[in-house]
Amino acid sequence: MKISTYQISSYILLIIGIATSNAFSQSNNTASESQTSSDLKVVFYNVENLFDTYDNPDTKDDEFTPRGEKYWNYKKYYKKLHNTGKTLLATGGWNPPELIGLCEVENRKVLEDLTQKTALQKFDYDIIHKDSPDRRGIDVAVLYQKDKFEVIKYDYTKVEFPFSKSTKTRELLYVKGLLPNKDTLHFFVNHWPSRWGGQQASEPKRVHVAKILRGKIDSLLAINKQSKIIITGDFNDEPEDKSVASVLLAKEESLANADNNDLVNLMYPMLWKSGTHSFQGHWGILDHLIVSSSLLNENSPTKVIKNSTRIFDAPWLLTENAAGGRITFRTFRGPTYIGGFSDHLPIMLDLNCSPIKKNKTPDQSLIIAKHP
Repeated sequence: MKISTYQISSYILLIIGIATSNAFSQSNNTASESQTSSDLKVVFYNVENLFDTYDNPDTKDDEFTPRGEKYWNYKKYYKKLHNTGKTLLATGGWNPPELIGLCEVENRKVLEDLTQKTALQKFDYDIIHKDSPDRRGIDVAVLYQKDKFEVIKYDYTKVEFPFSKSTKTRELLYVKGLLPNKDTLHFFVNHWPSRWGGQQASEPKRVHVAKILRGKIDSLLAINKQSKIIITGDFNDEPEDKSVASVLLAKEESLANADNNDLVNLMYPMLWKSGTHSFQGHWGILDHLIVSSSLLNENSPTKVIKNSTRIFDAPWLLTENAAGGRITFRTFRGPTYIGGFSDHLPIMLDLNCSPIKKNKTPDQSLIIAKHP
């Protein structure tokens, strides 16, 4: 079989990426502890405009069509798919992530292509997706390995704004499933309203979404105070902003009360040191991994591995700007196609899933017929 130069370069990049991921994990002082067979990696990635080439008459996707302003054709789409697949695979080193949250995907077709036509194809990912009301047609979704994460249920919550009824945004995705040790995980994937029009002017929309999400968290904790919860996504706000810190009540670990199972934002230690998104030369942390404090309990059978939360900033996901600084290597720079990856970097954590003692009280949320 003849192998093209592009395919060869793709595999070389993938191998370099995996090697970089392994070296990064070993050399970084926030590297994770060694995984065992019962560990599970959780990744979130804003893939930035993963559109197919077809025009959807119901959404504003015209620019991502062959005749649109970006001249988006199959060759560009194919490269975008493979760049995304290689990035997701590289986050796990030699072990691909078992649970992946995504945002800015256009539809189920692009997810099927991503899982069936890229380096991810051999890992048998299943898909959770629903078209959202977003005017551009970009959605949130989950990929998961069925032999490592057993989905019990999932639902999408539509977000409406009483003070801005014309605004359409992405829905909140909630997934409930069983981990390898049969403990229950509650997983939320978000893509909150953008800062279009300015951070302060747009803040009420993100505050409103945070209130909706907080209500769902409170419902889970009312059923089981020790619920294992992971919240991730692109919040378009930073850890100290009102929506995240004051409304969602995601705290620094040192300020959280484990007895109350407070939410802990694991991105706090990275503030002012690094970022997940670059805009006009400024790095910020807009992508979050927030957990219930029960997942930080060393005595829990299911817990976040210490120091495993990190931003995947492999060198090939970055480029230089005119001033010589590092920025994300995007698919487009303005109107110019440059064939990169995304304007965001992936974030990830590792869960340790130890066997649960037989006399352990089961998660009461499993016996509730319907989540409130």
